[in-house]
Amino acid sequence: MSELSFYTTLLWGSFGLAVVTATYLMFFTAPYGRHARAGYGPTVSNVLGWVLMEAPAALVPLVLLRLGERHDAVTLIMVGIWEVHYLQRAFVYPALVRGRGARMPLLVALSGATFNVLNGYLNFRFLTHFGPGYATSWLSDPRFVAGLALFATGYLVNRHADRVLRSLRAPGETGYRIPRGGLYRFISCPNYFGELIEWCGWAVLTWSLPGLFFALFTAANLVPRARSHHGDYLRRFADYPSERRAILPFLF
Repeated sequence: MSELSFYTTLLWGSFGLAVVTATYLMFFTAPYGRHARAGYGPTVSNVLGWVLMEAPAALVPLVLLRLGERHDAVTLIMVGIWEVHYLQRAFVYPALVRGRGARMPLLVALSGATFNVLNGYLNFRFLTHFGPGYATSWLSDPRFVAGLALFATGYLVNRHADRVLRSLRAPGETGYRIPRGGLYRFISCPNYFGELIEWCGWAVLTWSLPGLFFALFTAANLVPRARSHHGDYLRRFADYPSERRAILPFLF
């Protein structure tokens, strides 16, 4: 089997993975963070687990860029857009975590890392090798402009939501409080909402099947988790704002 055949089979099979993931997570919440529980094997600190999980998403694109055939301006800009999110997520975000005593199942970290290798391969083997490539004029195409605007909006929403959550804890604290301000007025998980917008923007600005897969998988992963977070807030706090939804303002 050629690499192109392998790639094509893997890409289409990954859309099925998104469906399976969404179905599973509607009934079983991944056991980390506020949903951590025993019974999933060895654990690591949440900081180490987060780095193990997210680092491949930052590193795989750089490796594939090095190995790939395209190093044009548009490809480099797309790599840069991706890395804006994942360098922060893999190496800056863990350093800012306040609840350092928490643990994460190693299985969860390795599962996340495996997905990030897969996703990085699908997106960046397309951009640097299998895809048709992008002319410089793509940078002024409405799809790129609209997608970049979505990505930037989602990134800012995500960063603001994370800052609000960090501000709820003093260093070393692990308890939970009701977050307020910004989109927390309307939804319980604006951090997830922002990330969903980001990767929908990525799908538009790349106008590619791998980008579409990532947007769909992001929804498959984060919408059920936001629903679980929302339910947890309602159980913890009798005065939790009743008008809030889980992840989509006014809807869900």
